[in-house]
Amino acid sequence: MAMRPPVGMPKLSRRSRILLIVGALILGAFLLASQLLGTYVDWLWFGEVGFSSVFTTVLFTRIALFVAVAVLIGGSVGLSLFIAYRSRPVFVPVAGPDDPVSRYRTAVLARVRIVGWGIPLAVGLVAGTAAQSEWERVQLFLNSVPFGVNDPEFGRDISFYAFRLPFYEWLVSWAFVAVAGAFFVGLIAHYIFGGIRLAGRGGQLSAPARVQLAVLAGVFVLLYGVSYYLDRFGLLLSTRKAEFNGATYTDLHAVMPAKLILTIIAVICAVAFFVGAFVRNLQIPVIAAVLMVLSSVLLGAAWPLLLEQFSVRPNPIARESQSIERNIAATRNAYGLTSDKVKYTDYAGKSDSSQAEVKADQGTIPNIRLLDPGVLAPTFTQQQQRKNFYSFGDKLDIDRYTLDGKIQDYIVAVRELNSAGLAENQRDWLNRHLTYTHGDGFVAAPANTVNSALQDGSGQGGYPNYQVSDLSTKSAFNVEQPRIYFGEKITDYAIVGKAGQAAAEYDTDSSKYTYTGKGGVPIGNWFNRLAFAANEGERNILFSGAIGSDSKIIYNRNPRDRVMKAAPWLTVDADPYPAVVDGRIQWIVDGYTTLQNYPYAQRSSLGETVQDSLPGQPRLPNTQINYIRNSVKATVDAYDGTVTLYAVDEQDPVLKAWRGVFPNLVKGNSEVKPSLRAHFRYPEDLFKVQRSLLARYHVEQPGVFFNQNEFWDVPDDPTDETVGTSTATGNREGKQPPYYVVAQLNGQNKPTFQLTSALTGLRREFLAAWVSASSDPDTYGQINVLRLPTNTQTEGPGQVQNRFFSTPEVTENRTLFSNPNASAVNGNLITLPVAGGLLYVEPIYIQRKDQNAFPQLARVLVSFGNRVGFKPTLAEALDQVFGAGAGSNITNPGQPGGGTTTPGQPPNPNTGGLNEAAQRAAADMVSAWAKYKKAQTDGDYATQGQALKDLDDASKRFDTARQAPPPQQPQPSSSNQPTPTSKPGG
Repeated sequence: MAMRPPVGMPKLSRRSRILLIVGALILGAFLLASQLLGTYVDWLWFGEVGFSSVFTTVLFTRIALFVAVAVLIGGSVGLSLFIAYRSRPVFVPVAGPDDPVSRYRTAVLARVRIVGWGIPLAVGLVAGTAAQSEWERVQLFLNSVPFGVNDPEFGRDISFYAFRLPFYEWLVSWAFVAVAGAFFVGLIAHYIFGGIRLAGRGGQLSAPARVQLAVLAGVFVLLYGVSYYLDRFGLLLSTRKAEFNGATYTDLHAVMPAKLILTIIAVICAVAFFVGAFVRNLQIPVIAAVLMVLSSVLLGAAWPLLLEQFSVRPNPIARESQSIERNIAATRNAYGLTSDKVKYTDYAGKSDSSQAEVKADQGTIPNIRLLDPGVLAPTFTQQQQRKNFYSFGDKLDIDRYTLDGKIQDYIVAVRELNSAGLAENQRDWLNRHLTYTHGDGFVAAPANTVNSALQDGSGQGGYPNYQVSDLSTKSAFNVEQPRIYFGEKITDYAIVGKAGQAAAEYDTDSSKYTYTGKGGVPIGNWFNRLAFAANEGERNILFSGAIGSDSKIIYNRNPRDRVMKAAPWLTVDADPYPAVVDGRIQWIVDGYTTLQNYPYAQRSSLGETVQDSLPGQPRLPNTQINYIRNSVKATVDAYDGTVTLYAVDEQDPVLKAWRGVFPNLVKGNSEVKPSLRAHFRYPEDLFKVQRSLLARYHVEQPGVFFNQNEFWDVPDDPTDETVGTSTATGNREGKQPPYYVVAQLNGQNKPTFQLTSALTGLRREFLAAWVSASSDPDTYGQINVLRLPTNTQTEGPGQVQNRFFSTPEVTENRTLFSNPNASAVNGNLITLPVAGGLLYVEPIYIQRKDQNAFPQLARVLVSFGNRVGFKPTLAEALDQVFGAGAGSNITNPGQPGGGTTTPGQPPNPNTGGLNEAAQRAAADMVSAWAKYKKAQTDGDYATQGQALKDLDDASKRFDTARQAPPPQQPQPSSSNQPTPTSKPGG
């Protein structure tokens, strides 16, 4: 007799079932094809950069995890269903009030194969998909290496916590899922098949159902015992206390013993369940379950709470001293802040240094930075952009170069292709992807100087002295290949290298170009063209005749993205920077190895810790870490996109483990060329993490640490006017960023490139310490901390900023600068140890209120002690603070080292040998100069500008008249002679 479908379940026609099956197959095919297409495109990219082993290792590990977990979870569910089906009662009522599930039983039995295979398969697929993302955890377990350091509680090597414990916890979690899934599926199956019946007094439970469910419950409780045992080690990562991380007194003396006791109780309870499986009396497993719950409440919660309340809180320092000592030691080890890497020096911070002491400083004073990379991006863009589709980064970078034997820091940038900058008529597919394909040029400007009106020849001073290397010019940097195919502003893919056709890529105003680098994926064959046409959703890739047999497609062009993709196990610094190395432009990217399970080490929220007042900076993932090393430096060639990884900390155990996963991909430290190592900077993000921890972990005594009396703080950025108007109000949220400078500290025999930051007292404005990290190859990574005395009060950045803008001269000039047509812009406030004290320097820029305006350096603020200098040049500001001659070691005003922002003294008109025209021009220059000085004294900004223009006109006439050649031998005037640092492109 044919079985009728259950009530409420309409029967589908044969045609409907066929259509549903076909639709499901088509949908699955589309999803699979999309996944396979993306995988194929990725495989081609990894092959291009030479990192195919990364792709295959990750892919095969994911597949293995998917299969293993899918089989484990799906198999356990399927086995549970199979046992429940095979052990179902022979006879159960077909219908009636005592069996409300009979109609569902009938439906299941009619489709037993579909249910028996479909449910385990679906559950397995879901579980496998979730598990495959944990490939890193598994690979670190398989390739773990020892740290050589043991934890202070169990004496186990740190590698147990870093590599093995996370894997064991992962295994136990999936075992929980498998057993729980099998239990609930078995429970439902027995209920449907009649092994469990709720009708009658107390219900009925068949023997097979009792055995299966009791055994599964026993295994589940046994897994709880394993979990309790592993939790003992996890206590060393405890975050119970806000003041410090790691096992507290309560953890060590209450929770840890409780976990061990609960482990034993769990084993006993599991045995009780196993016994209950074969004994009809269910009281044994019930009693075991009650015992488990009560012991968890009493031992796991109540006892630790009582100990914390009545023993720890009344005597916190005495109870927690051991844990704090362990936390301090572990945190210093985990973050690279050990005594061999951090040098503490007591620093007087005096406020009465003499003019002679300042004048004697030949290492720091001449190298004081006046150009702010966070402010001058619009200036670089307006003066060096050249074309609308070129651009510079939103934040410029700082690097140093040694020219003529002298180290000099430079503001550096590359003239990139800006995909978003194309005009409307330039945005067709051919232009975006085959014509405008690359940028052109490396631009640098000495960080401690600006041009003057006389040198510039335009009447405009206060701008960077550009050194440019591009297709049309050569600077001292001597860039052999200035084309930029890989950069931070490029978002579109490019198709290059069209064989057999005329060059089509835009290169200069008068020529075209064809890419010859090794970067890019071949797209000449029809299969790859079809693949990329589908991947990009662009039919032109398939049908365009501009694509030749040797054409290649360049994609994933952001240097940071390339490193992240090639080395997915690294946390990549947010700020790549360009450097000229052996004639080629290389992007240098810092890579970090991190952990979040170093026992007793303090956890940090990475994304929040590195955030500061600089606008528009990329965000690092806001993950919790308690171990970090800058173990890898990566380079990305700006022309061909080559990605190279260098191990700069080969002793890092985490890096060693990853090199075991991906052998031969990370080059050794010995393979770093000196020309490349000379441009390694101590990374900002690492420094921000370390300085936030140094603010607390410079303290050594547990009692002092607990009371927090000697903690420091990272100050708010007093120059940031976007988040508040006074640091005293607490409205500011942006922390002061660290600054790269060239400086020479006491004990150093030469100026070096350093990353520096000021630290104030905890929730106070007075300066407490000054921190610097060396980027010099000989002392790279050495951190110096100058500790100021606690019995004196040295003004911090916020207080100095308040002093600046409460000085009448500064207030008056800022009012004049900030008028309806222009506004004043604060540059970075840099703190430098000079002559036994702290010197503060802040450039002030002016900018017109116009969407195309850009900043121009107008004044320099200097503070030392309670004295303030406010002048057009750094030398004058130092003279104002320390007395005449203090700034005399700043040589060649207007050239590197000078920092002048105004024209120099005009020539004497009475100088002999001048013709009449030259003398008239010289007199006009003197008149214009006097007019300028008077306007400067009066604070008349508009008159200053007109005077500078008159001075410039007169200087041009003077040069022309003085150097006028005989009529028969005409020569261009000196005002038209190109100078290497004044005009764009020179």
